[in-house]
Amino acid sequence: MNRVFIEELPSLYKQKIKISGWIYRYRPLAKTAFIILKDCSGTVQCVADPKIINDHNLKLDDVVELIGSSRAEPRSKQGFEFDIEEVRVLNRSAHNLPFNSNVDLSDIGQDIILTHRPLSLRNEKINGIFQIQAEIVQSFRDFLRSRKFTEIITSKIVSGGTEGGTNLFELKYFERSAYLAQSPQFYKEYGVAGFERVFETGHVYRAEPHATSRHLTEYYSLDLEMGFIESVEEIIQLERELLTFIFGRLNEKYFSIFENFQMPKLPNMMQVPIWSFETCLEKLKNKFNRNDLIDDLDPEAERQLCKLAEEETGVASVFVLGFPLSARPFYTQPGSEKNCSASFDLLFRGQEITTGGKRLHTRESLEDALKARQISPALFEDHLQMFTLGMPPHGGLAIGLERLTALILGLQNLREATMYPRDRNRIVP
Repeated sequence: MNRVFIEELPSLYKQKIKISGWIYRYRPLAKTAFIILKDCSGTVQCVADPKIINDHNLKLDDVVELIGSSRAEPRSKQGFEFDIEEVRVLNRSAHNLPFNSNVDLSDIGQDIILTHRPLSLRNEKINGIFQIQAEIVQSFRDFLRSRKFTEIITSKIVSGGTEGGTNLFELKYFERSAYLAQSPQFYKEYGVAGFERVFETGHVYRAEPHATSRHLTEYYSLDLEMGFIESVEEIIQLERELLTFIFGRLNEKYFSIFENFQMPKLPNMMQVPIWSFETCLEKLKNKFNRNDLIDDLDPEAERQLCKLAEEETGVASVFVLGFPLSARPFYTQPGSEKNCSASFDLLFRGQEITTGGKRLHTRESLEDALKARQISPALFEDHLQMFTLGMPPHGGLAIGLERLTALILGLQNLREATMYPRDRNRIVP
């Protein structure tokens, strides 16, 4: 007898079938026993004569196989129930679990939840976080494939850094040193020379000694790079369209998850404004008496700018364009204003979720940029030679998946949106 998923039961009324899953709720009464069974497709209330159940000593989170038949039941939340004829226990949960999957986990410590991650993933609310995350990745792919982007898969073991060699995790690579990739940036650019439009989703690594709610040493990045562009505004417009597509999908398919987190529907991003970095500094000075920022924005400034954007446009989001060139990686294209870069950050609900921009695309300009920073071009010879193979003008962006997920659902700590977080203190499980 083949197993049937719970969501298929309404089409199989009165047929003898087998379902499998975890015991999500269990209520044994004198004359009837009720089990809520959960599998990857949903839950169903199962009903049995106690004589069938009692000898199995069932408890919450046991893994079981049930044989019986489904029937319509208007009083049930699902509109149907399952009548149990036989029970088989596939595996028993421990008697001393730190929590059960059906309980409210808001009072359970984060370390306990992470240490027992498989159990917490069966919790409806936590499961929803990663349903949202999976849809973001799928929608990212679907949108870009529809725009002639090719997905590439690149190495995460590299010989050096993309951002000057700082904050790298060094590893022993046979007789020499290698590093975990900070970013697929260089590989994306090489991809443009071959495919014109490329994207990648994958882990990146930052050896930054933070222990905050906003930082991880390993996170998942959604990257894209596009050739034959004339301005950085083309990348900004692409991201407006990309996020509007992703957010529309999430609103349509998963609004019930937003309700569980008491979060509103996601906004249309097509009208998110572009403010220059200098304009942002002026707004912060005028509205919040900020005079302390020079070449970057701090977390408080990001929150303040999103607040101002929401007051002006109704959406708590803004593209900040034209950061000082000295504060951006060497491969960044200079902007139209002196000492400014053709690069941007996208702020959303108080935090930066994207960094992007237009890149230098000739060997000569890259060599000049390196020399201007007192870096020998010889250190980047393998990289520079790629720009002699026919590299078009190009630009791109990167979105942090965990941070975007957290902001969508109003989560306070990035680790809540990370299945197995890696930070300064945690490398298990």
